[in-house]
Amino acid sequence: MQNAVTDRVLDGCDRRHGHAVDARPPREWVRGAAMPVSWRALGLEAMASLLIVSLSRLSSRCFAARCQWPRLHPLNERTLTAVPHHPLIMVESTRQLARALELDQPSAAGTAPLEAVSVSLGLQLRALPVERGSATDVSVRMRVSDLSTQAGHLLAHRVTAEYLHAGQPFGTCTMRLTRSAGTAPPPEEAMRSGLLHPSAAAVGAAAEGDVMLARAPQGRLVIAPRDRRHPEFLAGRPAHLPLAAVLEAGRQAVLLDSGMTAAAVIGLRADVCAPVPSRGAHIETRSDPGGCRYLVTFAGRPCATGAVTLLRP
Repeated sequence: MQNAVTDRVLDGCDRRHGHAVDARPPREWVRGAAMPVSWRALGLEAMASLLIVSLSRLSSRCFAARCQWPRLHPLNERTLTAVPHHPLIMVESTRQLARALELDQPSAAGTAPLEAVSVSLGLQLRALPVERGSATDVSVRMRVSDLSTQAGHLLAHRVTAEYLHAGQPFGTCTMRLTRSAGTAPPPEEAMRSGLLHPSAAAVGAAAEGDVMLARAPQGRLVIAPRDRRHPEFLAGRPAHLPLAAVLEAGRQAVLLDSGMTAAAVIGLRADVCAPVPSRGAHIETRSDPGGCRYLVTFAGRPCATGAVTLLRP
C-alpha cells in the first residue's frame, strides 16, 4: 500500500507549479552587447562564488556564456591528481545564469529573485572535463522558454543550458524558476539523539561536512546536514532547503542505498512541490530500470520527488 501511494506521489508531484500565461506577450530579451554580471547583484556571499565570466545575447531568447569552474571549489575532491567537477557546480552555474537573465528585465528591480523549483541534469561521462590546474573554462549555450508574466512582471521561466569544454558538449541542465508563493517555511523537526551519519565516501561526497543525510534509530533516512552552515547548500541560512540541496540529498540517498559510486551518476532530477525544511524531512528511494527514484516527505506530506540515473556495470 505504501509503495502504491509513493508511486502516485512520484508521478504527480511535478504538476503544482503552473502559472497562467499573461495574454500580452512577454517582453523579449533584446539582442545587444555583453550583459554585465556582478556577484553582489546575483546575491552571492563572496566574489569567489561567482562562476560566470561573461554572458551575451545571441537572439531574443538565446544566449552564450563562459564559466570558470575552480579546481578548489568546495564541492570538489581534494586530490593531487586530476579532479572531476561535482555535477552540482553545473546546477549552480545554471542558477546564476538564470538570475542574471532575470536581472536584465526592467521589472526585476526591487523584487525578490525567482526560486528554482525544478531541475534536470544529464551528463556525458566520456566528455566530462577534469582539472589538473587551477580552473576549467566552460562554454555555455543557453535558451529561455515558457515565460510567464503578469502585468509586465516575470513570474516564471525555464532555462536550458548546454555545457561544452574545448568545443565538446558534456552536459545539459534544464531549470524552471518561479515566483515564490510566500508559503511559511515548515518548522524543523526535533532531531532525536542516535542519528548516524554515513561516511562521505558512502554518499559520494568530497568531505564529511558535505554529508546531507543521517539514519534514524528506526532505520529511516532523514535529511540532516552535518554542516548546518554549508557554504554551498545552505549559504545565507535559508528558511528551507534550496533546490540544489534537495538534489544533493537525493543523489546521496540513491548512492547510499544502491552501493554505487559518484562516478556512476549520469543524470539527476529534482522537483520541489512544497518547502522542504532544512532538517528533519524523510527521504526514501526506489530502484527503477536505469537508476533510482526518491521521495522527500515531511509530516507525512510529499515535498519533493526526483530521480538519479546510473550507469550500470
